This record gives sequence, structure tokens and C-alpha cells, in this order.
Amino acid sequence: MPEIYGVLVRAAKTTAIVMFLCAGAQVASYMITLADLPSVLTGWLGPLVENPRLLMTVMMIVLVLIGTALDLTPTILIFAPVMLPIAVKAGIDPVYFGLMFVLNGSIGLVTPPVGTVLNVVAGVGRISMPTVIRGVNPFLLTYVLIMALLVVFPQIVTAPVHWMR
Repeated sequence: MPEIYGVLVRAAKTTAIVMFLCAGAQVASYMITLADLPSVLTGWLGPLVENPRLLMTVMMIVLVLIGTALDLTPTILIFAPVMLPIAVKAGIDPVYFGLMFVLNGSIGLVTPPVGTVLNVVAGVGRISMPTVIRGVNPFLLTYVLIMALLVVFPQIVTAPVHWMR
């Protein structure tokens, strides 16, 4: 019975850490909405509609930067409705855009300073954050390379989608 108490206390601590991160993300989300950043972003990305690859590259860079400070769910809820119409207007396939958006968001989950997944792993495994970051770096680099490859060659995603239609 004492072991169960210890497990529950550790679970509560880990959950509290994650919930504080989520609360911080919600505050950041509110501030982004209050500052009308989506409208500003639309103004910046609008002129790039003529060049879909450049637009996608800029969107991915912006989303990586946002993902380092904001959790995946608020990122999707705030920025997907803003960026998707711009992408469709540029002729970017919505399925491709969605895949890239989620891939980018998953990169944000393992990127400091917020890195929700990093915090959970560090807490559950009782490992220091620098150790976790060092361990995840090769995978993070692989994710970024895959994302770059998919930006350069969108047919990797769009060709199978067109075969299924």
C-alpha cells in the first residue's frame, strides 16, 4: 500500500508539471489572439501566394518558431484556420498542408523551451532536462530533415493521395 501512495504522488507531480505547461500555453494562446497575430500573419504571407514552395517554407519556419513556445493544440486551433485558406489559395493540397502542419507541431512538442513531451519524459524518467534534450536531438534533426524533404518534394505526400481519389 505505501508503494501505491508513492506512485500516486509521482503521478500527481508529473501531471501538475504538464498542466502548468498547458496553462502557460493557454495564456500564450490568449495573448496571441488578443494581439491579433493571425491577421498580421495573413498580411505577411499573402504576397507569397504566387510561389507555393516559398510560401510553404515560410509557413514551416513560422510554425517551428511558434511550436517552440506553444503546445500543439493551441497552435492548431489558432493558426490552422488562418494558414489553410492561404495555402489553398496558393494551390497547396489541403491534405499535404495538414500533414506538414501536424509534423511541424510534433517537432514543437520536443523542442525547448516548452517541449511538453520533454518535460513529461524528464519527470517520469527522473532524468535531467539537458540529458533528455541531448537524447532527443538526433530525432529532432531527422524530423527537420524529413520536413525539409517534404517541402522540396511535396509529391511524396500528394501522389499517394491522388492515387486514392
